[in-house]
Amino acid sequence: MSQKLVRVHHHPSSYSSISFSSPSSPSSFFLTSSSSSSSSSSPISIRFRTPLSSITPLHQLHNPPLSIQLIPISTDSHFDQLLTHTQHPPFIILWMANWCRSCIYLKPKLEKLAAEYYPRLQFYSVDVNAVSHKLVVHAGVTKMPTIQLWKDGKKQAEVIGGRKAHWIISEVKEMIENESTS
Repeated sequence: MSQKLVRVHHHPSSYSSISFSSPSSPSSFFLTSSSSSSSSSSPISIRFRTPLSSITPLHQLHNPPLSIQLIPISTDSHFDQLLTHTQHPPFIILWMANWCRSCIYLKPKLEKLAAEYYPRLQFYSVDVNAVSHKLVVHAGVTKMPTIQLWKDGKKQAEVIGGRKAHWIISEVKEMIENESTS
């Protein structure tokens, strides 16, 4: 019989502990509770209708993330690789600068949006101060933040920031939905 001990702290001078024991039967286990203030422990038997061996562990359950970090593009070759990869699905790029307050405020909101479209779309970010000016010009970026949708090596649409973040996110969603229906 395997046993697992969990301590629950209530106060610095006292604690409670719960001991889980799994008997030979895969559909039950025993729960024993004790406290530092009392010396007694009382076992409780719990039986499940489903054998414990058939229950999916919590770490294997599909829990979609709340946000996904934007993948940084830091070189011209990385950008070129995305454009030339013909099997690559459409992707979003946030063109930003670390000095741009609107960009910094918008980025976590785009990370939440990336989670909504995961794994159908990849979301990237480019810090215009960290890449060559040639790359920024090639992408046609003139203002920050700029959010672009790329597909088959071509820019399909873009949203230029400078407005309230919730409006920008709505426009980005519309841009994505328009692309998926075309």
